[in-house]
Amino acid sequence: QVQLVESGGGLVQPGGSLRLSCAASRSILSLYVMGWYRQAPGKERELVAMIGSGGSTNYADSVKGRFTISRDNAKNTIFLQMNNLKPEDTAVYYCQGRTVANNYWGQGTQVTVSS
Repeated sequence: QVQLVESGGGLVQPGGSLRLSCAASRSILSLYVMGWYRQAPGKERELVAMIGSGGSTNYADSVKGRFTISRDNAKNTIFLQMNNLKPEDTAVYYCQGRTVANNYWGQGTQVTVSS
């Protein structure tokens, strides 16, 4: 079992920045991929960004050039740096970690982009 705890969400104005963190209860090297997903009201959950255990990354087209995913293996934490935020980025952001057998999810953190 792995517990994932997100933090860093909040209210920000358009054009602003936030940095989300996801802390794992055990070594993230045991998770071959970790990622950030988001779910806006009335919409399905969608992939935002993912990072492999070797550091390879993948982003949704809607966030390329604005968001950066990274990981700190020593702290068992991944991050999502979000710049130039737009109102359409408003959603609950979830952290996910995968092993071969399981997917693990955090409880989510709310990001609201509004003036």
